[in-house]
Amino acid sequence: MKDAKNNKTISVRKLAMAGVLVAVAVAGSLFSFPVAGSKCAPVQHMVNICGAIFLGPVWSVGVAFCASVIRNLTGLGSLMAFPGSMVGALCCGLMYKFSKKIIPTCIAEALGTGILGGLAAYPLAKYVMLIQPDGMFIYIIPFLISTVVGSVVAAVVMLILKKSGVLASFSNE
Repeated sequence: MKDAKNNKTISVRKLAMAGVLVAVAVAGSLFSFPVAGSKCAPVQHMVNICGAIFLGPVWSVGVAFCASVIRNLTGLGSLMAFPGSMVGALCCGLMYKFSKKIIPTCIAEALGTGILGGLAAYPLAKYVMLIQPDGMFIYIIPFLISTVVGSVVAAVVMLILKKSGVLASFSNE
């Protein structure tokens, strides 16, 4: 019976953290800049890494999805938020799950969002948004700009949290 209560506490804690991360991602969308037809929101990428480290890959993708939905409903983002943030969240979530290392997790976010998310954005733009992009690689550079900024910020924050012991105490609870 004690294990069931502990699992419920962990789920509530994860849900609360996920809600905070969604709120940070949406509020952070106010600090975006346009690059080649997409809104670059580096805070989302920082949130992806935080979600990967604190919650794991599935929860991190869920946070990215919820933040993208809210950003689109409030006019703070475009449909491009979905492939970029969700692919990046999955990549960095899996990297942290298997490596437990911060820097490779940040690199996985940058490559997942920048390369894979940038490639996934092309069919979305062409067939859903009915835009005629100049090529399938057109979104890679703007996505990379956004994600590298967010990944560097996340690396600094996470390394500080690790050094201070906060990261270890969170994962031990």
